[in-house]
Amino acid sequence: MDRIVECVPNISEGRDEEKIHRIVKAASDIGGCAVLGVEPDSDYNRTVITIAGSPERVAQAAFALVRAAVEEIDMREHSGEHPRLGAVDVCPFIPLQGVSMEECALLAHGLAEKVASECLVPTFLYGHAAQHEEKKLLSTIRKGEYEGLEARLSGGETMHSESTRSPDFGPTTWSEQTAKAGGLTFGAREILVAYNVNFDEKDAIVAKKAGSLIRSTGRLVKQNDGRRMRLPGMLPMVQGMGVMLESHGISQVSMNLRDVTVCPMHVAFEACKSVAADHGINTPGSELVGLVPLSAILEAGKWYAEEGQMDEDSLVQAAIQGLGLDQLGPFEPHQRIIEYALQGALEQ
Repeated sequence: MDRIVECVPNISEGRDEEKIHRIVKAASDIGGCAVLGVEPDSDYNRTVITIAGSPERVAQAAFALVRAAVEEIDMREHSGEHPRLGAVDVCPFIPLQGVSMEECALLAHGLAEKVASECLVPTFLYGHAAQHEEKKLLSTIRKGEYEGLEARLSGGETMHSESTRSPDFGPTTWSEQTAKAGGLTFGAREILVAYNVNFDEKDAIVAKKAGSLIRSTGRLVKQNDGRRMRLPGMLPMVQGMGVMLESHGISQVSMNLRDVTVCPMHVAFEACKSVAADHGINTPGSELVGLVPLSAILEAGKWYAEEGQMDEDSLVQAAIQGLGLDQLGPFEPHQRIIEYALQGALEQ
């Protein structure tokens, strides 16, 4: 497949397995693409779904999934720890191979318009698909969350400006259908990799220090008189924090690599390793959450591979070993690398 797009809908349901299954099945019936991952979280009451394939087919599958989610989920009954605006809180398109960001933005635009028209719900555009500069950040669109949406659409008090208050498509007034579905958000963005580096310590003391040093936003320094100054972090396009992983008796620097072409995985790993070593802590490996594009694995493999080992299989194995991706459990490339998983799914 020469042209591959990834779509990652986040639905506001993470507890009812049967409901999640029905929603995902709607997307699974579309040929030319495949559902590669379904990751529910009961605390967040949210499920992250990964679809990949040809752009046209992925857009069809995404619409089928969104329509099913709007039918199945009632936001008036929803609660969870994660911020959310509607039944499909966010639905981004990501270019993987042979597709431009502009094309992904058009896919998001077309899907948002179609959902608004056929499902009669308000839809918003963000990221590279945003039609207004102020709407580029998802966090801006989601201010007030679902609970603030009625006032937002009804002209009541809201924390939104006039340019962010209204949806891009669909109803601009409160109704029974809007109350049930909430607001749905569609966008286009770069590849985001959820990546954690393991620290051989139980209490996360050094991991928390490392997280504050390497993340893009850096550290906030405070004076006794209340003045504040933010010191920039080491790595670009990285969110990170140190956490304990009690089940394994270790700690992690938990990161979102917001653009692996700007900050590759091996750069993030070596940065954490360097800080840990300064404090006498070992970093025995790392962990990927969800799937990863082949390009990101190959880039890391080039750093760790021995001279002369530049074929694809050797680079993949070098990345797995160099990053220690199998420390906490087997890392199966054909299940965890998007292109391999997609090829396997389409051949079944």
